[in-house]
Order: sequence, then C-alpha cells, then structure tokens
Amino acid sequence: MTAHKKAQELAEAVGREMYRKDRTSQFLDIALDEIRPGCARLSLRVTEDMVNGHGMCHGGFIFTLADSAFAYSCNSHNHNAVASGCTIEFLAPAHVGDVLTAVAEERVLAGRSGIYDIDVTNQDGKHIAAFRGKSHRIQGETVKTLGE
Repeated sequence: MTAHKKAQELAEAVGREMYRKDRTSQFLDIALDEIRPGCARLSLRVTEDMVNGHGMCHGGFIFTLADSAFAYSCNSHNHNAVASGCTIEFLAPAHVGDVLTAVAEERVLAGRSGIYDIDVTNQDGKHIAAFRGKSHRIQGETVKTLGE
C-alpha cells in the first residue's frame, strides 16, 4: 500500500470515528462529505429553525459549520488537535433552503501548530464566509493506527 493511500484510509477512519461521536453535527444534520489528510468538506441545509430576526441564517450556524470542517481537517492525520484560535468574516447572507458547504484546507502544519482556511459557499458557489483556524496538537489519537 502506498503512503498516500494509507494516509487517505487513516483520514477516512478518523472522519468516521469523529462523526460517530460528533453529537452537534448529527443534531444539525451536518454531513461529512469528504475527508483527506489536511482537508475536509462538510455541508448543511439551512432550515427555518436556523434563521435570525432578519430572516437570514444565524451566523452561529455558519460558524459551527466552518468550525466543524476545521476540526475534521486538523484531526485527519490522527493526532488529536484542538482550536487555539479562529476568525470568521461573514461575506453574504444565507437563507432557508440554502445548502452551505465548508471546505477546509491545511495551509501550514509545523510541529504541534497548524493553520487552516475554510471557505463557506452556498449551492450556487457564492461565498458566504471565510474562516481561518489555528490548531494545537494535544496528546492522543482518534483511532488506533491501522495495521496494529
């Protein structure tokens, strides 16, 4: 098995195990559409229960989607990682019925620290938000290393 294929299988195993324990994503019906080493794509359909007093998707739900994509991407190497900081820029509103997709990509991984950029778009490809997360590795792994 190639190193690339092994890393991909490990990322997929991490994604399955994280999602199994991820009560928030399950409750909000956030889907883990794809995971690769250092990358993840999650999606969410905006429901009537997610809008604020202006009839737009509440920013907290957009943040949660982006933060979840960040979590899956920074844990995809099977080294437990948590957020040490993050920022979000809201670029356009989302509305009931929109399908939001958050794509997280690892930009830098140096020692125990990482930087990840997450773009949130709607079903038409319109940019809804830009999120940047900083991760910090802690002790432990999500899954037992394959082959053990």
